[in-house]
Amino acid sequence: MNFMRTAVLLAAMTALFLVVGAALGGRGGMMIALIFALGTNLFAWWNSDRMALAANDAHEISEAEAPDLFVLVRELAARAQIPMPRVYVIDSDQPNAFATGRDPAHGALAVHTGLLRMLTREELAGVLSHELGHIKNRDTLTMTITATLAGAISSIAHWGMFFGGNRRDNGLGVIGTLALAILAPIAAMIVQMAVSRSREYVADREGAQICGNPLWLASALAKISQGAAAIPNERAEANPAMAHLFIVNPLQGSGVDNLFSTHPNVENRIAALEELARQMNIGSGVPPSSGAGWAPFRDDTPPANATAGSAWGRARGGFMAGEGISPWRRGADRDTGKGNEQRRGPWG
Repeated sequence: MNFMRTAVLLAAMTALFLVVGAALGGRGGMMIALIFALGTNLFAWWNSDRMALAANDAHEISEAEAPDLFVLVRELAARAQIPMPRVYVIDSDQPNAFATGRDPAHGALAVHTGLLRMLTREELAGVLSHELGHIKNRDTLTMTITATLAGAISSIAHWGMFFGGNRRDNGLGVIGTLALAILAPIAAMIVQMAVSRSREYVADREGAQICGNPLWLASALAKISQGAAAIPNERAEANPAMAHLFIVNPLQGSGVDNLFSTHPNVENRIAALEELARQMNIGSGVPPSSGAGWAPFRDDTPPANATAGSAWGRARGGFMAGEGISPWRRGADRDTGKGNEQRRGPWG
């Protein structure tokens, strides 16, 4: 259903571009705006992974630094039938994550240290599966297409407002031209936001199927939304245009689900995941369907001294119970970088 919704929204954006272009810029102005938008967004798409990772101060890590995390990502990527993505860590207390990359062969996952500390390994599996769903579905390409059309519409509207449109073809008059120049970019932005929200629902469903249990992701979303609302993310606030990348909107005061939000309401997403769990007979007392309930790790037995809290602290890497997974290998000093010589940014 959401795939169809995305297609309809993209068709609506294309139709809006054609109407606005013909009304304000004529055929020539429409083509100039489209070429300009294609050029700028092609550059952004080609470098989208490095731009997003650099803007959020993400550091690529190796398997030696975080073996537990790599084991989980590798197994989930295999289940998603995509190449193993690069793994990055962002030193932020806000629990969040995002995926980027122009195609599955260039995919990258970035997780906040706050997310690794807060979630159980099952919940983390749900989050990572959601992000792998974005990579598998090439959502970066989808959002680039919408950004291209939205940028072209804004360009035509800008030119039309200052030059009065194509005087030979434009019969709107001054007031009509001004109104269309103001309203068209707003309409394009609304459609762009709607596409972003639609892709989140698709990634939720894809992620639930990858990890095998929708309730893991539902539980994670509840925790992440509360954490994101309480803990500010200064880098995201400085780059609000990248907010749509994250699994939950990282901006403060962004919990309302409306036309201008980049993410669906978390309660709606959780309800959709719970409905999917019922369809998969998970959590209903009925034996789950094939593939559901997959355990993230083969050796899933917790030690005798395990405590409640982050399941990542239960023993697998020898970390203390409740501390969560450490994004750095044991003995490494996160602040000084000792033992972390392999940490590197997205630009090399």
